[in-house]
Amino acid sequence: MSDFVEPGFVRVRLDLSYDGKDFSGWAKQANGRRTVQGDIEDALKTVTRSTETYELTVAGRTDAGVHARGQVAHVDLPVELWAEHQDKLLRRLAGRLSHDVRVWRLTEAPSGFNARFSAIWRRYVYRVTDNPGGVDPLLRGHVLWHDWTLDMDAMNAAAERLVGEHDFAAYCKKREGATTIRTLQELRWERRPGGVLEATVKADAFCHNMVRSLVGALLFVGDGHRPVDWPGKVLAAGVRDSAVHVVRPHGLTLEEVGYPADELLAARNLEARNKRTLPGSGCC
Repeated sequence: MSDFVEPGFVRVRLDLSYDGKDFSGWAKQANGRRTVQGDIEDALKTVTRSTETYELTVAGRTDAGVHARGQVAHVDLPVELWAEHQDKLLRRLAGRLSHDVRVWRLTEAPSGFNARFSAIWRRYVYRVTDNPGGVDPLLRGHVLWHDWTLDMDAMNAAAERLVGEHDFAAYCKKREGATTIRTLQELRWERRPGGVLEATVKADAFCHNMVRSLVGALLFVGDGHRPVDWPGKVLAAGVRDSAVHVVRPHGLTLEEVGYPADELLAARNLEARNKRTLPGSGCC
Protein backbone atom coordinates (compact mmCIF):
# COMPACT_ATOMS: atom_id res chain seq x y z
CA MET A 1 0.00 0.00 0.00
CA SER A 2 2.74 2.41 -1.00
CA ASP A 3 2.20 6.09 -1.71
CA PHE A 4 4.70 5.75 -4.55
CA VAL A 5 3.97 4.11 -7.88
CA GLU A 6 6.61 1.79 -9.31
CA PRO A 7 8.29 2.92 -12.54
CA GLY A 8 6.30 1.80 -15.56
CA PHE A 9 2.98 1.87 -13.70
CA VAL A 10 0.16 4.38 -13.34
CA ARG A 11 -2.16 4.66 -10.33
CA VAL A 12 -5.84 4.65 -11.27
CA ARG A 13 -8.63 5.79 -8.96
CA LEU A 14 -11.93 3.90 -9.09
CA ASP A 15 -15.20 5.38 -7.81
CA LEU A 16 -17.73 2.61 -7.30
CA SER A 17 -20.88 1.40 -5.59
CA TYR A 18 -22.42 -1.93 -4.71
CA ASP A 19 -25.33 -3.65 -3.03
CA GLY A 20 -23.72 -5.73 -0.29
CA LYS A 21 -26.51 -8.30 0.07
CA ASP A 22 -24.80 -11.13 -1.79
CA PHE A 23 -21.18 -10.24 -0.97
CA SER A 24 -19.08 -11.59 1.90
CA GLY A 25 -17.68 -8.10 2.41
CA TRP A 26 -15.11 -6.15 0.44
CA ALA A 27 -11.89 -8.10 1.00
CA LYS A 28 -10.90 -11.22 -0.92
CA GLN A 29 -11.15 -14.45 1.05
CA ALA A 30 -9.23 -17.66 0.73
CA ASN A 31 -12.40 -19.75 1.05
CA GLY A 32 -13.64 -18.64 -2.35
CA ARG A 33 -16.63 -16.69 -1.10
CA ARG A 34 -17.85 -13.88 -3.32
CA THR A 35 -16.41 -10.45 -2.43
CA VAL A 36 -16.47 -7.03 -4.04
CA GLN A 37 -12.69 -6.89 -4.38
CA GLY A 38 -12.59 -10.35 -5.93
CA ASP A 39 -15.30 -9.54 -8.47
CA ILE A 40 -13.69 -6.30 -9.63
CA GLU A 41 -10.17 -7.71 -9.79
CA ASP A 42 -11.39 -10.70 -11.81
CA ALA A 43 -13.34 -8.45 -14.17
CA LEU A 44 -10.36 -6.13 -14.62
CA LYS A 45 -8.10 -9.07 -15.43
CA THR A 46 -10.58 -10.42 -17.97
CA VAL A 47 -11.39 -7.21 -19.85
CA THR A 48 -7.71 -6.19 -20.12
CA ARG A 49 -6.69 -9.74 -21.13
CA SER A 50 -4.02 -9.70 -18.43
CA THR A 51 -2.08 -12.71 -17.23
CA GLU A 52 -1.87 -11.41 -13.66
CA THR A 53 -4.25 -9.93 -11.13
CA TYR A 54 -3.77 -6.28 -10.19
CA GLU A 55 -4.71 -5.78 -6.54
CA LEU A 56 -7.09 -3.05 -5.38
CA THR A 57 -6.59 -0.87 -2.31
CA VAL A 58 -9.84 0.48 -0.86
CA ALA A 59 -10.78 3.50 1.26
CA GLY A 60 -12.77 1.42 3.75
CA ARG A 61 -13.32 -2.32 3.91
CA THR A 62 -17.01 -3.00 4.35
CA ASP A 63 -18.37 -6.07 6.15
CA ALA A 64 -20.62 -8.71 4.66
CA GLY A 65 -24.01 -7.26 3.79
CA VAL A 66 -22.95 -3.60 4.00
CA HIS A 67 -23.62 -1.41 0.95
CA ALA A 68 -21.63 1.40 -0.66
CA ARG A 69 -22.72 4.33 -2.78
CA GLY A 70 -19.45 6.30 -2.73
CA GLN A 71 -16.64 3.79 -2.26
CA VAL A 72 -13.14 4.64 -3.56
CA ALA A 73 -10.29 2.31 -4.48
CA HIS A 74 -7.07 2.47 -6.44
CA VAL A 75 -5.08 0.05 -8.57
CA ASP A 76 -1.60 0.32 -10.12
CA LEU A 77 -1.61 -0.72 -13.77
CA PRO A 78 1.21 -0.94 -16.32
CA VAL A 79 1.42 2.27 -18.32
CA GLU A 80 1.00 0.40 -21.62
CA LEU A 81 -2.06 -1.46 -20.39
CA TRP A 82 -3.72 1.74 -19.14
CA ALA A 83 -2.97 3.55 -22.41
CA GLU A 84 -4.43 0.70 -24.45
CA HIS A 85 -7.63 0.19 -22.48
CA GLN A 86 -8.52 3.38 -20.62
CA ASP A 87 -10.97 4.78 -23.18
CA LYS A 88 -13.10 1.61 -23.21
CA LEU A 89 -12.36 0.20 -19.76
CA LEU A 90 -15.38 1.64 -17.97
CA ARG A 91 -17.86 0.27 -20.51
CA ARG A 92 -16.13 -3.11 -20.63
CA LEU A 93 -16.24 -3.42 -16.84
CA ALA A 94 -19.96 -2.58 -16.94
CA GLY A 95 -20.48 -5.44 -19.34
CA ARG A 96 -18.48 -7.91 -17.27
CA LEU A 97 -19.50 -7.08 -13.69
CA SER A 98 -22.69 -8.32 -12.06
CA HIS A 99 -25.48 -5.78 -11.72
CA ASP A 100 -24.98 -5.40 -7.96
CA VAL A 101 -21.57 -3.72 -8.37
CA ARG A 102 -20.73 -0.76 -10.62
CA VAL A 103 -17.57 1.22 -11.33
CA TRP A 104 -18.67 4.75 -12.18
CA ARG A 105 -15.39 6.53 -12.80
CA LEU A 106 -11.79 5.65 -13.67
CA THR A 107 -9.24 8.46 -13.44
CA GLU A 108 -5.48 8.74 -13.25
CA ALA A 109 -4.78 9.55 -9.60
CA PRO A 110 -2.68 12.56 -8.57
CA SER A 111 0.80 12.06 -7.19
CA GLY A 112 0.78 10.65 -3.66
CA PHE A 113 -2.83 9.45 -3.79
CA ASN A 114 -3.68 6.38 -1.73
CA ALA A 115 -7.36 5.42 -1.54
CA ARG A 116 -6.99 4.29 2.08
CA PHE A 117 -4.36 6.51 3.69
CA SER A 118 -5.14 9.73 1.82
CA ALA A 119 -8.75 9.81 3.04
CA ILE A 120 -9.55 12.43 5.68
CA TRP A 121 -13.08 11.21 6.40
CA ARG A 122 -15.63 8.53 5.60
CA ARG A 123 -19.38 9.15 5.84
CA TYR A 124 -21.81 6.33 6.49
CA VAL A 125 -25.59 6.40 6.82
CA TYR A 126 -27.57 3.81 8.75
CA ARG A 127 -31.29 3.62 7.92
CA VAL A 128 -33.97 2.32 10.25
CA THR A 129 -37.75 2.59 10.56
CA ASP A 130 -39.99 2.29 13.60
CA ASN A 131 -43.13 2.09 11.49
CA PRO A 132 -45.42 -0.38 13.29
CA GLY A 133 -46.27 -1.95 9.93
CA GLY A 134 -42.63 -2.74 9.17
CA VAL A 135 -40.34 -1.81 6.28
CA ASP A 136 -41.47 -0.77 2.80
CA PRO A 137 -40.91 -3.97 0.77
CA LEU A 138 -39.01 -1.96 -1.85
CA LEU A 139 -36.55 -0.77 0.83
CA ARG A 140 -36.25 -3.95 2.87
CA GLY A 141 -32.67 -4.63 1.74
CA HIS A 142 -31.46 -1.24 2.99
CA VAL A 143 -33.59 -0.36 6.02
CA LEU A 144 -33.72 -2.04 9.44
CA TRP A 145 -37.09 -2.46 11.16
CA HIS A 146 -37.02 -1.57 14.85
CA ASP A 147 -40.20 -2.78 16.54
CA TRP A 148 -40.31 0.06 19.10
CA THR A 149 -41.17 3.73 18.70
CA LEU A 150 -37.96 5.77 18.62
CA ASP A 151 -37.37 9.13 20.31
CA MET A 152 -35.08 10.91 17.87
CA ASP A 153 -34.38 13.83 20.23
CA ALA A 154 -33.14 11.43 22.90
CA MET A 155 -30.89 9.65 20.39
CA ASN A 156 -29.41 12.95 19.22
CA ALA A 157 -28.80 14.06 22.80
CA ALA A 158 -26.95 10.80 23.47
CA ALA A 159 -25.03 11.10 20.19
CA GLU A 160 -23.65 14.54 21.10
CA ARG A 161 -21.67 12.97 23.96
CA LEU A 162 -19.85 10.63 21.58
CA VAL A 163 -18.59 13.21 19.06
CA GLY A 164 -14.90 14.10 19.18
CA GLU A 165 -11.62 12.23 19.53
CA HIS A 166 -11.99 9.25 21.84
CA ASP A 167 -10.84 5.70 22.35
CA PHE A 168 -13.80 3.77 20.93
CA ALA A 169 -12.66 0.40 22.30
CA ALA A 170 -16.11 -0.07 23.86
CA TYR A 171 -17.70 0.10 20.40
CA CYS A 172 -15.12 -1.79 18.33
CA LYS A 173 -14.05 -5.33 17.72
CA LYS A 174 -10.41 -5.21 18.79
CA ARG A 175 -7.76 -6.13 16.23
CA GLU A 176 -4.22 -7.04 17.23
CA GLY A 177 -1.82 -4.10 16.90
CA ALA A 178 -4.52 -1.64 15.79
CA THR A 179 -5.57 1.46 17.69
CA THR A 180 -9.22 2.14 18.51
CA ILE A 181 -8.71 5.91 18.81
CA ARG A 182 -10.85 7.74 16.28
CA THR A 183 -12.18 11.26 15.71
CA LEU A 184 -15.94 11.07 15.34
CA GLN A 185 -16.76 14.24 13.40
CA GLU A 186 -20.52 13.86 13.11
CA LEU A 187 -23.22 11.64 14.60
CA ARG A 188 -26.81 12.74 14.18
CA TRP A 189 -30.27 11.40 13.40
CA GLU A 190 -32.88 12.76 11.00
CA ARG A 191 -36.35 11.45 10.25
CA ARG A 192 -37.04 11.44 6.51
CA PRO A 193 -40.42 11.54 4.74
CA GLY A 194 -41.94 8.10 4.88
CA GLY A 195 -40.78 7.44 8.42
CA VAL A 196 -37.20 6.30 7.76
CA LEU A 197 -34.67 7.53 10.32
CA GLU A 198 -31.14 8.12 9.05
CA ALA A 199 -28.08 8.14 11.28
CA THR A 200 -25.22 10.05 9.63
CA VAL A 201 -21.89 8.85 11.02
CA LYS A 202 -18.74 10.64 9.84
CA ALA A 203 -15.20 10.11 11.12
CA ASP A 204 -11.60 10.23 10.00
CA ALA A 205 -11.64 6.42 10.12
CA PHE A 206 -13.60 3.59 11.70
CA CYS A 207 -12.62 0.46 13.55
CA HIS A 208 -14.35 -2.88 13.06
CA ASN A 209 -18.09 -2.85 13.92
CA MET A 210 -17.87 0.75 15.20
CA VAL A 211 -20.76 2.25 13.23
CA ARG A 212 -23.17 -0.61 13.83
CA SER A 213 -22.30 -0.69 17.54
CA LEU A 214 -22.88 3.05 17.93
CA VAL A 215 -26.22 2.75 16.16
CA GLY A 216 -27.20 -0.18 18.35
CA ALA A 217 -26.46 1.77 21.52
CA LEU A 218 -28.43 4.79 20.33
CA LEU A 219 -31.44 2.67 19.37
CA PHE A 220 -31.55 1.41 22.96
CA VAL A 221 -31.76 5.03 24.07
CA GLY A 222 -34.38 5.87 21.46
CA ASP A 223 -36.73 3.09 22.49
CA GLY A 224 -36.37 3.87 26.20
CA HIS A 225 -34.38 0.82 27.28
CA ARG A 226 -31.40 2.95 28.33
CA PRO A 227 -31.01 6.56 29.56
CA VAL A 228 -29.49 9.32 27.44
CA ASP A 229 -26.17 9.23 29.30
CA TRP A 230 -25.67 5.47 28.89
CA PRO A 231 -23.75 5.45 25.54
CA GLY A 232 -21.34 8.06 26.93
CA LYS A 233 -20.75 5.98 30.06
CA VAL A 234 -20.05 2.92 27.92
CA LEU A 235 -17.52 4.94 25.91
CA ALA A 236 -15.80 6.17 29.09
CA ALA A 237 -15.58 2.64 30.49
CA GLY A 238 -13.42 1.69 27.52
CA VAL A 239 -14.40 -1.99 27.36
CA ARG A 240 -16.91 -3.91 25.27
CA ASP A 241 -20.32 -3.94 26.92
CA SER A 242 -22.47 -7.00 26.25
CA ALA A 243 -25.52 -4.72 26.24
CA VAL A 244 -24.26 -2.90 23.13
CA HIS A 245 -25.97 -4.64 20.23
CA VAL A 246 -24.25 -4.69 16.82
CA VAL A 247 -27.17 -4.03 14.48
CA ARG A 248 -27.63 -5.95 11.25
CA PRO A 249 -25.45 -4.88 8.31
CA HIS A 250 -28.10 -4.32 5.64
CA GLY A 251 -29.12 -0.90 7.01
CA LEU A 252 -25.61 0.51 6.56
CA THR A 253 -24.28 2.29 3.47
CA LEU A 254 -20.89 3.94 2.88
CA GLU A 255 -22.04 7.16 1.24
CA GLU A 256 -18.89 9.19 0.63
CA VAL A 257 -15.13 9.40 1.18
CA GLY A 258 -13.34 12.74 1.51
CA TYR A 259 -9.79 13.60 0.41
CA PRO A 260 -7.62 16.70 0.85
CA ALA A 261 -6.28 18.90 -1.92
CA ASP A 262 -3.66 17.21 -4.11
CA GLU A 263 -0.76 19.10 -2.53
CA LEU A 264 -1.74 17.77 0.93
CA LEU A 265 -1.93 14.09 0.00
CA ALA A 266 1.62 13.18 1.03
CA ALA A 267 1.28 14.80 4.45
CA ARG A 268 -2.06 13.08 5.03
CA ASN A 269 -0.61 9.68 4.15
CA LEU A 270 2.09 10.06 6.80
CA GLU A 271 -0.39 11.29 9.40
CA ALA A 272 -2.80 8.42 8.78
CA ARG A 273 -0.04 5.85 9.32
CA ASN A 274 0.93 7.21 12.75
CA LYS A 275 -0.48 5.21 15.65
CA ARG A 276 -2.50 7.65 17.70
CA THR A 277 -2.67 8.26 21.41
CA LEU A 278 -5.07 10.51 23.28
CA PRO A 279 -3.75 13.76 24.80
CA GLY A 280 -2.34 13.07 28.23
CA SER A 281 -1.88 9.34 27.67
CA GLY A 282 1.45 7.72 28.37
CA CYS A 283 3.76 6.32 25.76
CA CYS A 284 3.60 2.72 26.98
